[in-house]
Order: sequence, then structure tokens, then C-alpha cells
Amino acid sequence: MEVLMNMRIVLLLLSVCSETVFCFSRGKVEVACGDMTPQHGVSDPSTKDPPFNIKADKSQFSPGDEIKVTLSMASSEGKHYFKGFLIEARNAGDLNEIVGSFKLISPDISQLLKCDNKEGSAVSHTSDSHKTEVQVIWVAPSDSPSSVQFLVTVARGYKEFWVKIPGPVVSQNGIQTTTSTILSRLFTSEGCGSSKSCLRDPVGCDPQNDTACHFLSFSALGSSVMFELSGSAEGYVSFALSQDKWMGNDDVYLCIRDTNRVDIKAAYVSGRTHPIISSQNILKDTAWRLSDGVIQCSFRRDIHLPPENLNRFNLDQKYYLFMAHGRAEDGRTHRHDRQPLISTYRAAITGPPEDLTGSRSPLLIKYHGAFMLIAWTSTVSAGVIMARYFKPDWPERNILGQKVWFQLHRMLMTITVLLTLVGFVLPFMYRGGWSKRAGIHPYLGCVVIALAVIQPVMALFRPEPDASRRYIFNWMHFGTGTVAQVVAVITIFLGTHQQALSLPAPWSTGVLAFILVWFVLANLVLEVHRRGFLPIVNKHRLWIRPVKGRGRKSL
Repeated sequence: MEVLMNMRIVLLLLSVCSETVFCFSRGKVEVACGDMTPQHGVSDPSTKDPPFNIKADKSQFSPGDEIKVTLSMASSEGKHYFKGFLIEARNAGDLNEIVGSFKLISPDISQLLKCDNKEGSAVSHTSDSHKTEVQVIWVAPSDSPSSVQFLVTVARGYKEFWVKIPGPVVSQNGIQTTTSTILSRLFTSEGCGSSKSCLRDPVGCDPQNDTACHFLSFSALGSSVMFELSGSAEGYVSFALSQDKWMGNDDVYLCIRDTNRVDIKAAYVSGRTHPIISSQNILKDTAWRLSDGVIQCSFRRDIHLPPENLNRFNLDQKYYLFMAHGRAEDGRTHRHDRQPLISTYRAAITGPPEDLTGSRSPLLIKYHGAFMLIAWTSTVSAGVIMARYFKPDWPERNILGQKVWFQLHRMLMTITVLLTLVGFVLPFMYRGGWSKRAGIHPYLGCVVIALAVIQPVMALFRPEPDASRRYIFNWMHFGTGTVAQVVAVITIFLGTHQQALSLPAPWSTGVLAFILVWFVLANLVLEVHRRGFLPIVNKHRLWIRPVKGRGRKSL
């Protein structure tokens, strides 16, 4: 009797389990409507990024509108399918509230469920067959909230599933929302140049698998533009729309980290000052994500805004794009850590998709660095060596009434002064004045330009070669030139660390150090040769060059 009773219990349990498995494989998962967690005994969902895309064909709606929602594979890596799914629409301001109802597009793979006592308020699978895509229609109710977010649970098998994957947020027409949601996955460069415009640093990087990638994308979406911004930063990432390549009078958007969340703000800068946060809410469908030191945010903004939104640019124009990042403290941003990345040319925000390029070093600053480098590591060095060591060895032949060495020396020094003058002016043109954040570099630059101008002025009043006080000029000319060279080299070394120049460290410092060592060694060798101590090897004998007319001595 006891054995028979045990067998009945076992058969009952098997029938219940098989019925449960049968119901779940057939998608009857009303039991999971609330927390959207599969009730099959495994409590921990996958910790991997979900390899699925959830898209909506509209970003705005009115009561009664229909929106097509698509769940599909995001990549072909690994298992390229899913078996089970559950799709719901919820109030973006209160994710516990299920909103609206669905219609089926493919009844063979999807079915309607009754959740929260609302018919057709969710959609699930009809079998455990392999699927790569499913589409449904969501119908907005008459009492819809201001914004709605789609949530999806997807299962590949008994132990591999993802719960409540955040999908797109859609907003009711004429109602602005302030609710931010959490992005379900990292941004990707897929579609750059074909379906969206992108600006990236380094060029061609993908924010999905490169944490050092700073990324901005935008694409027109009806009467608005969707922006995606990503980058590694301690406090904030930002971008600005500008009518020129100079900071000031720009339309700015910031994603500011606040502990474990991100605030997405619109701001404005009137000059090289701290951004002024807008008091008006103009951003929609805001979403964010924090992962591995990377800040990501997305939002949508209308192309045209009402006149009361001062300092906001219409998005149907072309603008230079600035990208910057830096530290933030108590919601207040500090100066950017690096020179902003500036697009090469004006981009049409609502125009055809482009894969844009940019630079963190403005062209004027590049010319400044190049001119100063050529002047004080090339032409001035050659001019000094020409006058100091080639004067006694070159023939007495004249060119335009002057000796060859002197004409070449004067030409090289004139080039040095001209390059220095032009290079000195360029940073002031770019900055629009004095730079307060460049440290001692600009002060030393002023010393260099002063000494560079004094040298030719002094040369105009030099005494004749046989004048009794010629030695005074010689020492002043030599001293002023040497001081100018030393200060210029120090200034150049300091300049390599300026944000605006954005040189690769430590290679740039190493190259400059090599040039300096080469110049010093060249001068030492020539000085030894000039003074007669340079040994010369001739066949099997070592000769010491004579000093002041003394004969050679062989060893």
C-alpha cells in the first residue's frame, strides 16, 4: 500500500513538472508578468551584455497610435538565435505600471498574454523554436503616461536568459519628459556613415569594445535628432555645437556623473568660461550607462525649439562639433582634461550620415609649434655653427659685397626671426588674447621674442671689425644669442605638454632631447677641431692637429 502511494506521488509530480515545462515552452508565462523573470527554477540571469536589439519605429505617439516594436539579434557571435521572450510596455516614470496593449504580426511565433488584468498587455512566444527576430504592434491607450518604455525578457535556454532588458523610450506628443532610463548595452560604431553620423577619437574606434574610445553619433528621427555620447572620464563627457573653431557662444550638452547615476544637461558657454546650465528642459528620452569608467548617455532633441529657448541652435544647420571630457565635483564640471576634439569641418546635423574626422590640436597651434621648432632647432643652430666654425675655413670670396659665411649666417638668422615673429602671433590669434592656463610657457615665449628682435637690431649698430670696442659687441651678440637659444629650448620643452598641441608623449620629448644632444655634441666636436685637439687617423699613424702653427707630431 505504501509503495503504491509513493508511486502516485511521483507520477503527480512528474505530471506537474511536465505541464510546467510544456506551458513555458508554449509561452504561457502569465506567472512572470510582474518581475518578468522566468519561473523555471534558475534564479540568476546571464551577466553578459544582451546580444539583442529592441527598436521602435516611432519615438513619439498620440493616444490610439500604433508603434511597431522589433526584437532581433544584435550580432552573429555565439548562438545566433533565441527561444523564448516576453515583451511589455511600461510607464517610464513608474516601471511597475504596465501600459497599453499589443497586436500580433506573426501569430505563428507570438501570442498575447493577459498581464495585470489587461487583455493583450504582453506578448510571448508560442514554441521553443529558434528565432532571430519577432515584431509586434503596441497600441497607445487613451490614458497613456507622458513616456513609455519597452522591456523585454529573452531566453536562449534553461540556464541562459536575460531579464527586463531596457528598450527604447517613446514620448507622448506635446509632453516633455524628465525621466532618464538605463541603457541596456554599450553604444556601437555599426552604422557610422550609413545610418548615423559619427565623430570618433581615435579615428575608427568602436565604443562597444574600446573603453578609450570617445564617441559621438547623431541621426535625424522625424522632427527631432537622436544623440549618443560616450567616453572614458572621471566626471563628465560633453559635446558642443559651434559656428567656428573657437570656444564661446556655443550650444553645449553634458553627461555628468553623480555617484552611481548620470545627469544629462543642456548648457551654454558665452566665452572661455564655465558652462551655464539651462533652466529649461529641452531633452527627451534621456538614458545613460556607467561601465568600466566609461560614461554613456543618449537623448533626443527637437530640431526647432520655441523662441523662449535662448542660446539653443536649430539643428537643421551646419556646425563644428566639439567633444570634451574632464572631472566633476558635486555636479559642477571642471576644465576639460585634454584639448577638445574639433571636427575638421561643419557637419550638417540633419544631413546625410557621415563618418566625421577631427583633431584635438587646432591648425594655428600646429603652425605655432612647427615654426618655433624649425626656428630654434634648425635654422638658428645652422646659423650659429656657420659663424662660429666655418668663418676661418671658407674662402674669402664675396657675395653681394659680403663674405659667403656672413651672407649665409645672416640669411639663416633672418629666417629664424621671421619664423619666431609669426609663430609668436599665432597663439594670440587662436586664443583671442593671453592664455591664463599655459603656465610659464607664454612668459618665456615673450623673453625669446624680445631677445630674437634685439639681436638683429644690435647687429645694425655693430662697430667695424678692427674697431677698439668691437669685442664688446662680440660678447653681447654671443651672450644674447646663447641666452635666447637656451630659453627657447626650455620653452619648446614646456610647450610639448600644452593641451592645445596634443603631442604624443613621451615620444615628442624624446625626439626633442635627441635634437638637443645632437646639437651639443656637434658643437663639442667642432670646438675641439677648431682648437686643434682633434686626432686624425691617417693609414697606420695617428696625427695630432697642430696648435697655432706648430708642426705635426706622429705617434
